Amino acid sequence: MKMNFTEKDGALSFDVRVVPRSSRSEIVGEHDGALKIRLTSPPVDGAANAEMITLLAKTFGVAKCHVEIVNDETSKNKRIKITNLSKSKFEDVIK
Repeated sequence: MKMNFTEKDGALSFDVRVVPRSSRSEIVGEHDGALKIRLTSPPVDGAANAEMITLLAKTFGVAKCHVEIVNDETSKNKRIKITNLSKSKFEDVIK
């Protein structure tokens, strides 16, 4: 997996590519250095962002308050920061 990770102070930051209005919500895998995520929610009023945060928190076993959108909230390409997540745990879950 050739993703762009930053691990600092007990938090892992990485890029995601969001595909809203999909048939189901799921983490697809790596695409162009980012984690590709399909979401059923439309990109309206933060619905897709809220669903993405819930999906990431559930997938990695952290509280939703530990998942943060660092930048580009309104873009399909985002930078995510998850506290209490190591790169090794991330890679184990995504395999």
